[in-house]
Amino acid sequence: QRQVVESVGGEVQPGGPLRLSCVGPEFPFSYYDITWYRQVPGKERELIAHITSTGGSTHYADSVKARFTISRDNAKNTAYLQMNNLKPEDTAVYYCKADSADVPVIWGRGTRVTVSS
Repeated sequence: QRQVVESVGGEVQPGGPLRLSCVGPEFPFSYYDITWYRQVPGKERELIAHITSTGGSTHYADSVKARFTISRDNAKNTAYLQMNNLKPEDTAVYYCKADSADVPVIWGRGTRVTVSS
């Protein structure tokens, strides 16, 4: 079964950085757009960053623009989410999604990020 696996998140102090990775070793990773979402209890899952299959185009939610950077290394079947200047409101479970035309969407199981002093 095709899957993507997020790296372990963790607890970070406000203002600190954290990089998440999303690995998809079981399929042609370069065919898939990658999107990062996050979700807090009681709220809908929020799209925060998207990158096209070639890495040629990215998109960010206003809430993370200029602080988060999405990137990918197709040779390593890995996408990244570099998060800088983290804020307590960034605390959430972060999910990676891989999607491509005419194939089922692939979701990771999520990784928890806590921003707290």
